[in-house]
Amino acid sequence: MPLYHKLGDFPQKRHTQFEKPNGGFYYEQLFGTEGFHGHSSLSYHVHRPTQVKEILNSYSVEPKIAIGKNIKSLLFKGFELKPENDFLDSRKAMLVNKDCIIGLAAPKESLTKYFYKNADADEMLFIHKGKGKLRTMLGNIPFEYGDYLIIPRGIIYQIEFETEENRLFYVESYSPFYTPKRYKNQSGQHLEHSPFCERDFILPNELETHDEKGDFLIKIKKEGMIHEVVYATHPFDVVGWDGYNFPYGFSIHNFEPITGRVHQPPPVHQTFETATFVVCSFCPRLYDYHPKAIPAPYNHSNIDSDEVLYYVDGDFMSRNNIEQGHITLHPKGIPHGPAPGAMERSIGHKETQELAVMVDTFRPLMVTEEAMGLDDGQYYKSWTE
Repeated sequence: MPLYHKLGDFPQKRHTQFEKPNGGFYYEQLFGTEGFHGHSSLSYHVHRPTQVKEILNSYSVEPKIAIGKNIKSLLFKGFELKPENDFLDSRKAMLVNKDCIIGLAAPKESLTKYFYKNADADEMLFIHKGKGKLRTMLGNIPFEYGDYLIIPRGIIYQIEFETEENRLFYVESYSPFYTPKRYKNQSGQHLEHSPFCERDFILPNELETHDEKGDFLIKIKKEGMIHEVVYATHPFDVVGWDGYNFPYGFSIHNFEPITGRVHQPPPVHQTFETATFVVCSFCPRLYDYHPKAIPAPYNHSNIDSDEVLYYVDGDFMSRNNIEQGHITLHPKGIPHGPAPGAMERSIGHKETQELAVMVDTFRPLMVTEEAMGLDDGQYYKSWTE
């Protein structure tokens, strides 16, 4: 996150004594990424954040692979995923490789009975349906339809939903999420041509500070396992923090599309990047305005990446028979483009109301058994006239 933020109280000088009002000291913790080189924050805790009382169950949540080496374009009907009460149980991996996990979740209940921490991956949660609050050790973030939530690895969090119908599209990344370099100057400030800026970020607020001892269950994901760890103190015991590494939100509705006289390539829609994939937001926008413009995208070969599109809302002009919650996979190795008739149908149209999230991975994706349970079975033939 290329933005400094702070909440609560902390000493003027880092790594110095910070005394409690009634005696004793607060405990400093460095919360960083990429060793000591990447973004970091310093937090100050009522209790030592290292107190583990018990390690209970450990169990595998590794995805089961149905197709390891894929060449077929696929369509998954995401809204056919059956809702489940528990937040973690509802999360289903659809597509995976060594760099990321792309999945869906339909939790019915809030995550309040335990705390959760992903020790391996940064998480991007896209809120398709639902409203509520992300509660974290570094503060709380309200969310609603269309919000991206970026949760750095190691953040301990809970989620409170105000709604029972909740649909999430998520990506777990083994390298950190950043906003694209070309949008920023040398010091990290977003430039004038960026489709969003610092004002658009939803930053943590409402810092909770719990001074409680007891048994606090934290489910920690690490190396494809969930470990149930009991902490001796409440994990939300931070009195203050500052730095650059923290969870934040961003609404897809605040992405300002870049348009041109002729069709613009997908990078103009880029919202986030990692070392191994990019995330793009396709938003309502004016079409190209050259007198001979073809608004539909041109055919293109997937040579360097697998393309995943998650359809959120509106009429996606380049495809036929696409509905909310559908996911399409266009694998590297074969070209793809508009469905038959879509190119001709787009000519003369002035705008689109489509809303979608795209993830382009630089390494091929494997398809899970959960995903194949939602497969329409026919999508790869949809370009045949």
